[in-house]
Amino acid sequence: MTSSAAAGQVPQRVIRAVVVDDDERLLGVIKRGLRLHGFEVTTFADPQAALAFLESRPADVVVLDVMMPDLDGVSLCRRLRQTQSIPILMLSARDTVPDRILGLESGADDYVTKPFEIAELAARLRALMRRSERDAAADDKLTYADVVLDTRRHQVTREGQPIALTPTEYRLLEYFMRNPETVLAREAVLLNVWGYEGGESNYLDVHVGHLREKLEAGGRPRLIQTVRAFGYQLQKN
Repeated sequence: MTSSAAAGQVPQRVIRAVVVDDDERLLGVIKRGLRLHGFEVTTFADPQAALAFLESRPADVVVLDVMMPDLDGVSLCRRLRQTQSIPILMLSARDTVPDRILGLESGADDYVTKPFEIAELAARLRALMRRSERDAAADDKLTYADVVLDTRRHQVTREGQPIALTPTEYRLLEYFMRNPETVLAREAVLLNVWGYEGGESNYLDVHVGHLREKLEAGGRPRLIQTVRAFGYQLQKN
C-alpha cells in the first residue's frame, strides 16, 4: 500500500495513537503524517471529548498539546495518570526548561517542541511503545532492600505497600534495580531509559526527583543516591 511505501517500514502491529490539539490544521498534518508511518490515528480538538474517549476506548500512545482552552494538556495528562499508565508525549511551542519540567511533572513520558518533523514524532512514539512492550513482556521480579518490582504485573511495592509509578518512573526504577549498587553515568541512564543519550538532562532530574518522592514517602530511607558530576547509584545508606 502507498502508506507502507512512504513510511519505508511496517510496525509488527499497528500502533493506536490519540492526538489532542486545539489547532485543527496541525491535527490534520499530524494525522496524515502518522498514518504514512503506519499508525492508526484518532484526533480531537476538544480535550474533554478526548478524555471521554480514552476512558472507554483502548489506545497505545497519547499525544497532548500543552496549551488548550478549557482543559489544558498538563491537566488532561494528570487526569489520565490517575487511572492509566499509557505512554504520553506532550507537544508545546514553549521550549523553556520550566515548561518542559511542568510537562514531565504532570506525568508525561516525553516532550517535543513545535515546530517538529513528523518522522521524529513517529520515532519517539515508537520508542515509547517499545519500552512499554518490554515492560509488559518481562516475567521476573526484581528485589532490592525492601523494594520489589514485579515486571509481569507491572507493580512496585516498598515494605509491602504499593507505589503508583508512571511508565517512565517504572522504567527508571527497573534500570536502577537491574544494576544495583553500580554507579550509572547520566548518559547511560538516558540511553537505556529514553533511548537516546543526548536527551535533555532535565528529563532525568525531574523523573529521578519524582521517583525518590514516591519511594521515600512516609520517611523511608533514600535508595537512589546522586553521584556528583557523574550520575546515580541504587545504594542503601
